[in-house]
Amino acid sequence: MLLTFLAFFLLDPQVARAQDITLTGELTRADHETYRAVPVTVPAGVERITLALSYDKADHTVLDLGLWDPTRFRGWSGGARDRVTVATTDATPGYLAGPLPAGTWQVMLGVPNIRAGTHSRYRVQLWFDRAGGRAATVQAEGAPLRSGRAWYRGDLHLHDANSDGSCATRATAAAAVPARVPCPLFRTVLAAAAAGLDFVAVTDHNTVAHFAALRELQPWVAPLLLIPGVELTTFHGHANIFAPSRFVDFRLAGREGMAALQRDAHAAGALFSLNHPELPSGERCMGCGWTWPDTDWRRVDAIEVINAAVTTGPMTGLTRWRERLDAGDRVTAIAGSDSHDPDGVTGPSRVGRPTTVIEANELSTPAILDGIRAGRVFVDVAGTRERLLDFTATAGGVRAAMGGSLPLCGSVYVSTHVIGGMGATVRLLGDRGEINATAISEADSTVRTTLGKGAATKWVAAVVERDGAPLLIGNAIYLAPCGRTIE
Repeated sequence: MLLTFLAFFLLDPQVARAQDITLTGELTRADHETYRAVPVTVPAGVERITLALSYDKADHTVLDLGLWDPTRFRGWSGGARDRVTVATTDATPGYLAGPLPAGTWQVMLGVPNIRAGTHSRYRVQLWFDRAGGRAATVQAEGAPLRSGRAWYRGDLHLHDANSDGSCATRATAAAAVPARVPCPLFRTVLAAAAAGLDFVAVTDHNTVAHFAALRELQPWVAPLLLIPGVELTTFHGHANIFAPSRFVDFRLAGREGMAALQRDAHAAGALFSLNHPELPSGERCMGCGWTWPDTDWRRVDAIEVINAAVTTGPMTGLTRWRERLDAGDRVTAIAGSDSHDPDGVTGPSRVGRPTTVIEANELSTPAILDGIRAGRVFVDVAGTRERLLDFTATAGGVRAAMGGSLPLCGSVYVSTHVIGGMGATVRLLGDRGEINATAISEADSTVRTTLGKGAATKWVAAVVERDGAPLLIGNAIYLAPCGRTIE
């Protein structure tokens, strides 16, 4: 029995990771059809608790699991789960999200069956997230949905009934003028799965109400990855934050300025990305354009260069993104459909069009966000499943890919790889304007270019265009004088 117990913990990689608290004990026939409260002290400032229960199941021993905080019931899963999470924003199905008060909590063990003469050892492990820490979050997410480095395709801007998403009701979908209702989250998730996406971020306006539903849907919809997000809607601009550990109060910008809101979003462990920054603001789209004068550009992780069906002209985010690159900021270009209707009947775009394509080590929320931070990203404007844009540059014996840094030592050699761009043009751009334009004559093509001296001094990037409209938008390689490095 003891060997079985020890083998379980040695082989389970999730349990083997460091934890904040470990509680152990033993049950006998005297515990049959009783409840045992296992007290645990939760410190102040905890934003998420994840706990794992393991026990010796020999001789048909069965344990149920539940949780109480110092004053109230927080959930019960019986024997259905051995790992649960509760947070201020969301919780495992069967458990209640909400504030996590400091004090003595109780992990409740129900014992519906333990045979005479049986001794069953149990172990309860707990992880805490505090001040943007992610230990409990990692434990709650479990294994990645896919392993291995690859290009993963997704939509980083979606809405549903938890803000202003709407769709036709099931009963009237075929009517000439179907009735419209706030659209359930699962409809958006199904539309993303049907589009063949690898991941989506659901970013309802100023709320975390959808986080619990995402957690409930995630096991069922796998291998589609669901990333919790929020569109912070302020009077002078909208921004998406991805995977915050807690609620981020959008009103902070009005009280203390945008820089304060950016600091708080990062303190919650989130990425901060500007949405449709060049849209006009007014009664038709209140606060949609980005006009905050105190923006801390060091805390802007990404900019939405393509939003919905706005793919050309001054209302894309391309100009703002390139201005920030010219200013020396290191910011990743992304895109989002901004879909408010999973059927694509209302609004300018369907789920998954445009698509943000991210090279990541695995299909998990941390890996996707790390890919954005690293700049290993390109935008597929039409949301295809097969197009690819990647490019590298070499100088002075150093090689860099999108998102990387390169010293300007001697000649700079650029290699641009394009799949699905036959008949289009690949353009190399930099802080001093267009560098080169080459027609693509093959479905799978590599264009090699040597940059002239001074052609670019801060950054270089590639875009694939057809008839003046972008098909693929690549991220920058950052340049520095020979002998200097870019942080």
